[in-house]
Formats: sequence, structure tokens, C-alpha cells
Amino acid sequence: MFKTYLRLLGFAKPFGRYAVPYFFYAALHAVFNTFNYAMIIPILNTMFSEGFLFRPVYEMPKIALNSEGAQQLLNFAYTKVFGTEFMKTKVLLLLAVILIFMNLMSNLFRYLSSYTVEKMRTNTLQKMRNAMFDNIINMNVGYFSDQRKGDIISKITSDVMMVQFCITNTLQVAFREPFLIIGYLFLMLKISWELALFSVIFLPFVGFLIGNIVKRLRHPASQSQQRLGDLVSILDESLSGIKNIKTYNATGYVIEKFHRLNAEISRLLLYMARRQQLASPMSEFLGITAVAVILIFGGLLVMNGSLSAAGFIAFIAAFSQITRPVRSFIDQFANINQGVAAGERIFSIIDAKSEVTDKPDARTFEGIREKIEFRNVGFSYEPSREILHDISLEIRKGETVALVGPSGGGKSTLSELMARFYDPQKGDILIDGVSIRDYTQESLHAHMSLVSQETVLFNDTIEGNIALAKQDATHEEIVAAAKVANAHEFIMETEKGYETNIGDRGSKLSGGQRQRLSIARAVLKNPELLILDEATSALDTESEKLVQDALNSLLQGRTSIIIAHRLSTIHNADKIVVIDQGRIAEQGSHAELMARNGIYAKLVEMQSVQ
Repeated sequence: MFKTYLRLLGFAKPFGRYAVPYFFYAALHAVFNTFNYAMIIPILNTMFSEGFLFRPVYEMPKIALNSEGAQQLLNFAYTKVFGTEFMKTKVLLLLAVILIFMNLMSNLFRYLSSYTVEKMRTNTLQKMRNAMFDNIINMNVGYFSDQRKGDIISKITSDVMMVQFCITNTLQVAFREPFLIIGYLFLMLKISWELALFSVIFLPFVGFLIGNIVKRLRHPASQSQQRLGDLVSILDESLSGIKNIKTYNATGYVIEKFHRLNAEISRLLLYMARRQQLASPMSEFLGITAVAVILIFGGLLVMNGSLSAAGFIAFIAAFSQITRPVRSFIDQFANINQGVAAGERIFSIIDAKSEVTDKPDARTFEGIREKIEFRNVGFSYEPSREILHDISLEIRKGETVALVGPSGGGKSTLSELMARFYDPQKGDILIDGVSIRDYTQESLHAHMSLVSQETVLFNDTIEGNIALAKQDATHEEIVAAAKVANAHEFIMETEKGYETNIGDRGSKLSGGQRQRLSIARAVLKNPELLILDEATSALDTESEKLVQDALNSLLQGRTSIIIAHRLSTIHNADKIVVIDQGRIAEQGSHAELMARNGIYAKLVEMQSVQ
């Protein structure tokens, strides 16, 4: 737990940038705040005493932290302002002005300290979210297969909100509350050491009782954050799959699932709140109980003359105030406990390591000169089930190679290995005799594009979506790419043309239009290696023709890997490779495979019958 806490504080670096000014602001706030209550004594003495100890003082006296020193300062201030003629009303006016000034300075430094904490909170929040998002984006694709998207979102949003207070409360625990406690204790000691001694004995007892409640918060805090991640996952899945939920009449099931999890989160939050909120009323109850005891003990001191009535009232006021920073001090520890619990979930993201990484001496990929070679490649998502078995395949520069075969045979996995979304557990993939592991992922991806059946578009303009492939592209280049992809005409028919927002995941467009935007994006990038993963399988006949024409334009002069179920789209491929149960069953041209009358010929025949 302490290690996690120290790591969280690391996000506040440079810590001194905030801690040093906060130290002075908190100290000055405590000093002026304490003086506010110390002013009770001269005010009451002036109001209710028959006389007033006044002697003209013309020179600034030495500052002394006792009643005589305070009286000398007051006499000097009165002499400077009103002269030597003494009047109670003028003394009260002077004391009121001093009280207002003390209160103004106290609140000024309170504001400055709070603003310093806010700057620290904002900057640490920014650093934390940046660190989490950067690491998530740089993870290999396989990482997301084992994670729930909603849980990741919950960690970056709600968990970070919990942690930020854990960090900022550190300053309050370290400086503000202790300074206030010390200030009030100092004032109480000056008034009556006997009463102060009672307070020092009693306050730790309060802290022990409330601290016992705080210790029990950490476990339910961790549980509630996990359940909140599950809730966000259900929300994301429900909104993304709303059409399927409606079609299958599964709204009741989804609602019941959401309500059940929401009820569990509410139960945990109430469990935590019951203990956390108990701290404040308990400390207040114990504080009032102590005041009642002090009334008896202090009353005896007043009656025997060892304590003035004004001093007793000032002591009661100071003691009633000291419970507030004590209570706040304990509350901050409760927040820190919850923050540490959330911090452990945050570090599960920050500490995650990608299974696909660049070598320290990785080189920059400059392009294909001769060929791509899959050499005895084997791969499995789970140790118990191998997806690809001993795949050996050669793709010459400029060739179009089609991967076909039954679903689940490993075709898409082969293309994902080529893009280095995963690394093979056996064998290797080489470009011109060099393993793709020896190239940086960024330079490798710079020379390839992937157009898949599941088109990924963003809630942005049409131009912004196409320009994702080349952020510095001109409008003319984007239009030219859209024309090659047969997308320009439908784009110009939209309300704002290329500036039209296409909605979440391109929801305002048809499947064919989304796919053509995806192709336009690939055209704009002008990749040397193109991977098409069933790019037309989900389209109607008219859209398929438009998309296929766009793909034919895109394929010209490029090295291409095409994964297709509709075999009519790959007749002209230079090489057709049949993948069956993770192995290469046969390969050759369309004519050669038809003449062989094997798996490919049967697949063509089945589709012809359909």
C-alpha cells in the first residue's frame, strides 16, 4: 500500500513546486486564523471590564507572545490612531478593524493554498491520464482481447478522479491541518495549560476511534471501483449492440443485468459512506462531550481565579475549532485510503507490458525490395489450441496473394501477424531476408494499410476521417483519394460535403459508403503493402461493385494480401492460398487450383450453386 502511495505521489513531480508555496500559505493561514480567536480576549475584556489597561506607547514595542506583549501592541496602535485620550468605543473600533484584517489575511492565504492544491490536482490528473492512455495505445492488439473496454475506460476516468484527491490531500495532511492544530494548541496553552493538557489527552482518543472506521474503507473502495468498471462495460456493450438487443427481445435481460450490478455498486457505496460519514458526527459528538467536561473543569479554574472569564471563553472557542482540522485530518486519510485502492487499478494499466515490442537496435523499414516470406510460422492465442501450424509462404513484390478457406482456419490471424499485431510463437516472418522483429513497428506500419470488413470510422468530418492516414494532406489530395475510392460523388451529396460529420462510428453512412471512406483513407496513404480482410463480404451487390472497382484501382502496382470469402473477387490474384485448419492445404492460380479439383474447387462450386 505504501509503495503504491509513493508511486502516486510521483505524478506530482516536481513536488517542491507545489509543496514549498503551500507550506508558507498554510502556515500564514494558521497564524492569522489563530489570531482571530485570540482577539476574543481583548474584545471581551474591553466590553465587560470596568476599566481598561491603557498607557500611551509611542514607539513600536518588542513582539512577545503573551498577554502583556499583546496589550503593548494594542496600546501602541491605539496611540498612533486615536492619540492619548482613552474611549472604550474607540478601542472596540480598533479591535474590530484588526479582527477584519486578520480574517482577510487568513482567508487570502487559505485561498492561495487551495489554488496551489488545485494546480497540483490538475497537473497530476493530466500526467496520470496521459501516462495511462499512452501505454494503452502502445499495447499490442492481443492485450485488448483479454480486457474489457468498459473497465479500461472506468480506470482512466473514475479511478483517476479517486486518485487525484489521494495526491492533493497529502499536502493538507502534511501541512494545513497540522499547522491549524498547532496554532490552536499554542493558543490554548497560552490561555491555560491545565485545560490544554486535557485536550491533548482527549484528541488522540477521538482520532483512534475514527481511524478505526477509516481502516475498513480500503477493501470496499477497491471492490466498488471494479464493479464500476463492469457497469461501464455493460453500458458500452448495450449501446453498441442496441440493434441486436432489440431484435432478440433481450432488453429485459440487459436491464436486469444492469440493475443487479448497479444495486451491488450502491450497496458498496452505502457501506463505505456509512463508515466514512460516521467519522464526522462521531468526532463532533466527542468534541461536544469534551466541551461539556471542560465547562466543569474550566469553571472551577475561573471561580478560583486562576483563569479569566474572557480567557475561558476564548479557550472554548479555540477548542471547538481544533476538532475541525482534526476531523479533516482523519477524513483526508480516508480519501487517501480510497485513492490508494484506485491507484492499484491504475497501475495495472501503467505497468502493463506489450507483448510486441521494438528491439533496442531496431532498424527503420524502407520498403520491400524482393519478397515477404512466412517461414514455418506457428501461432496460438491459447497454449492449448494452436491456430497456425508450420505456415511457409512466399509473396513476391507486386504480387496479389489471396488467402481463402473455411472460417476459423487462421486467415485473419496470418494478416495480423504480418502487421505485427502479434508475434508468432514459432518460425518467423521475413522481408528481404530480415525478420520483421528487427524493424520498428512504426516504420513497418508506415508502409502498409489494412482495409477490413469492420470499418473503423470516428465521430469527425468526412475529411478528418480520410486524413487519418496522412494528417498533413491537402484538401486536393483528400478529394483525389476519394475519387479513386468511388466516394467523391456521395460525399458531395451530403449536407456539408467533406465537412459533414458522420456521427459515432460513421452511423450516418451506409455500409458501402463507410467502406469506400476506408478505402479512400488507404489510397491517401499510398501504401506499399495492402491487406484486405474480407473488405466486401458485408456489402450488397451494388455497393460491392463500387467498392470492388475502388479496390481494383487501389491494388495496382502494390504488394497485396487479400482475405476473401467471396471467391469471385479473387480470380485474378497472382496466387491463391487455401488455409484449412491452420495449415496450407493448397496454393496456385485460380486455373491451377480448379484443375486440381481440391478444396478450392469445392468452395467455388458451393458458391456457384448458391
